[in-house]
Amino acid sequence: MSSSILEHPGIRRENPAGGPLKIGPLTVDVPVVLAPMAGITNTAFRRLCREYGAGLYVSEMITTRALVERNPVTMRLIQHHESETPRSIQLYGVDPKYTGEAARIIAAEDHADHIDLNFGCPVPKVTRKGGGAALPWKLDLFRDIVSAAVEGAGDLPVTVKMRKGIDDDHLTFLDAGRIAEEVGAKAVALHGRTANQHYSGHADWGAIAELKQAVTSIPVLGNGDIWSADDAVRMVEETGCDGVVVGRGCLGRPWLFGDLASAFGGDGVSVDATLGFVARAFKRHAELLGEFFESEEHGCRDVRKHASWYFKGYPIGGDLRGQFSQVTSYAHIDDLIGQLDLDAPYPGEAAEGQRGRAGHPKRPVLPEGWLDSREMGADATSELQEAELDTSGG
Repeated sequence: MSSSILEHPGIRRENPAGGPLKIGPLTVDVPVVLAPMAGITNTAFRRLCREYGAGLYVSEMITTRALVERNPVTMRLIQHHESETPRSIQLYGVDPKYTGEAARIIAAEDHADHIDLNFGCPVPKVTRKGGGAALPWKLDLFRDIVSAAVEGAGDLPVTVKMRKGIDDDHLTFLDAGRIAEEVGAKAVALHGRTANQHYSGHADWGAIAELKQAVTSIPVLGNGDIWSADDAVRMVEETGCDGVVVGRGCLGRPWLFGDLASAFGGDGVSVDATLGFVARAFKRHAELLGEFFESEEHGCRDVRKHASWYFKGYPIGGDLRGQFSQVTSYAHIDDLIGQLDLDAPYPGEAAEGQRGRAGHPKRPVLPEGWLDSREMGADATSELQEAELDTSGG
């Protein structure tokens, strides 16, 4: 396989929506951001997506304490390939001290050009200690963390990604957006779901529009239910947001970023997503993972989880589909590709729509008494340190 699977020239399509995205001193050619996804948005996947179109491609969530302590796994995860520019790292932290120090390390040692802060994670192991989507409920703590990151980052722009709130009775996005703007964040991104929703139901784009009305001096980005370039353009037109953040929609479909770039008037690679094209993209992904992990075996093991996403809707049969989820080497992938009808066309609707698990609403797991007050208070140091320990390691 050659170093690139791209065979089609970039195609520019003019669209009234979009234009360059300005995040402080950083200019992104098109207003498109890859959402951080654990175990997905490593440098291999970021490089693959970037081959199709411009955008801001964000790392997996990095724990601030693990970075400050220079955990080996974490230090590996923050590395970028030389082809990646601009470079972006997302930090998760619940302690202003560690968040500020992590931002200082990134800036001083030139690990990135942009820092994003995670206040959107709904996973119980994060929220039960007051982190992720639970944290903006505590206004003083949220303010202190964002302020510490902005101060530590110096000239690097800091942005905030968040959800609507904990549940419909405990919304936080408007307060958090205003605070982030006030203390120096350069953009805010809103996933239009609460922690209670996880990924179920439909994203509330109306909340994105509401945030855009409340936060006026920095870009507001929208996230949630973007499965196609048309969805992205429609979000911008309906909400007035300044750009889009795309997560599950690109799983097994990194070329979505070509469609997105073109839709927003940039240079995007147009592809004919035949089964042969998709199969070659799958192998390219495996090769990039092998390079990242410095192991062909590890790369093939990691790409297995992507197989169902890549081949969604294509006529390859259950047995062969299962074998792609058990690949062991590049040669094994080639053998499986040889058994496909490479000329099978893009299946249309069968391959479109939701990707990844939607699940069901789940009652957020929170620290005892968390909802009793909007203030954290000054006696929570030990609780904050315990929360950091839960997620150390990147």
